[in-house]
Amino acid sequence: MPPAADEYSMLRELKKISEMNKVYRSYIGMGYYDTIVPAVILRNITQNIGWISQYTPYQAEISQGRLESLLNFQTMIADLTGLPSTNASLLDESTAVAEAIALASRATKRSKALLDPFLHPQNLDVARTRSGPLGIELFELSFDSCNIEKDIAAVVVQYPDTEGRIRDLDKLIAKAHEQGCLVVLVCDLMALTLLKSPGDLGADIAVGSAQRFGVPLGYGGPHPGFMAVAKDSKNTLGRMMPGRIIGVSRGANGEKALRLALQTREQHIRRDKATSNICTAQALLANMSAMYAVYHGPKRLIEIARAIHKSTAYLQSELEKAGHHVSHKDYFDTLKVSVGDLESFKQRAEEKQMNFRFFSDGCVGVSLDETTKPADLVDILYVFNGDSKLTEDDVANVVHEMASPLIGNSPHARTSSFLEHPIFNSYHSEPQLVRYIKRLENKDVSLAHSMIPLGSCTMKLNASSQLIPITWDSINGLHPFAPVSQATGYQKIFADVEKWLSEITGYDKFSLQPNSGANGEYAGLLAIRKYHINSGQEQRNVC
Repeated sequence: MPPAADEYSMLRELKKISEMNKVYRSYIGMGYYDTIVPAVILRNITQNIGWISQYTPYQAEISQGRLESLLNFQTMIADLTGLPSTNASLLDESTAVAEAIALASRATKRSKALLDPFLHPQNLDVARTRSGPLGIELFELSFDSCNIEKDIAAVVVQYPDTEGRIRDLDKLIAKAHEQGCLVVLVCDLMALTLLKSPGDLGADIAVGSAQRFGVPLGYGGPHPGFMAVAKDSKNTLGRMMPGRIIGVSRGANGEKALRLALQTREQHIRRDKATSNICTAQALLANMSAMYAVYHGPKRLIEIARAIHKSTAYLQSELEKAGHHVSHKDYFDTLKVSVGDLESFKQRAEEKQMNFRFFSDGCVGVSLDETTKPADLVDILYVFNGDSKLTEDDVANVVHEMASPLIGNSPHARTSSFLEHPIFNSYHSEPQLVRYIKRLENKDVSLAHSMIPLGSCTMKLNASSQLIPITWDSINGLHPFAPVSQATGYQKIFADVEKWLSEITGYDKFSLQPNSGANGEYAGLLAIRKYHINSGQEQRNVC
């Protein structure tokens, strides 16, 4: 172990290490997008001791402020997905997919699921890892044949898919429901401001990540996952849903009060019969994304999404003019493009310090986001075409006037409204939002007042010095699928922390993969299970 360092020395050393990372402009997509974190949220939520430590709201009497913010998150998810029952966040999109499969299996009492081969690769991988130990068999979904039988619990589809394509899901969803099968859509919140909602399409469960609502890339996390479910007369899926749920109740004097609802589902009460053993959440990140929606409101969110979509439509038009083949005509922000000389393309991408997605068939994926400006489009076209005589002004003028598939009469266009509650239509200036955030903060007890009870995760001090590095581009600006050569600083941090924790605990190896304590317990059990399988003792499956 190295000798202890003071905060000043630590920050200097960490800055030096972080600058080993190379922050390129990333257009890789795959569920991760650059985003603009409003400064008012960064300053007043992310770096505010009144919000960052006391995020576990088990004691409702001292948590009314953060409970309201998490209720805003639930409202945001319910409105955008068109499904009425939601939770107050999950750990990430991939584990949310696995939880949705488990939920469908419990609800239907079936043990098979069909997975869209065009799910993001990490979603496929995590679903496979998590479903096997639960006895759930996974098979590939065929869109053409709709291979759905009566023993299938769930059909899981990425919407839009990992290649950016928006597919017509009506036939698939109708066939699934004929067979008593539940439909899970893995969706993108920004896309849902323009796309038909999962609820409007008839889906039963929607999951995804709220990362692009103002939460930095951070080389993969932490990001707030979400789940929303359809509601029948008995709220069957809602009562089986994993994670925390914020409910509206009444206080002793009849006043409106918020609390955690349906806690009998959770591990701390139901133990081994809990509907989910991953009952932690990404509450701080959920609060950030909820405040992003409060700050922008529905009109500005639509403007942001339209700008992204129009830029993508412009890019498609220019690429096709240059002779490139674009695979799909229905999209939101992602194009799959064939290029001639891939090596020359990669050289020009390196010259412009840009990352793209490279498919196994030789095509290139490009995903745009709210940070993409006309200058970026000029550079992207240079990388694809080898030359570009366009200027920023040329691009800006054309994009501004651009017609695009999802704005107008597209069959995929959203027609239902969202975020109509006054909360999302009242606080669109910095002073207004600061006052709202402070009003909520003043309802809570935090480390600004005293020690906080209930749980190790709420008793630690998030020191001010630790909150400085998370604002650095060299820390939060890296895409998780960027080449490892661009993340040398992160690799050193990982190696050092793994080594130090191994020395402290006396173990040989240490994994940093789980992003919560409960997730770590689950990962540990899976590792033990794998050990027994490799030792030829697969029958040892009781814990």
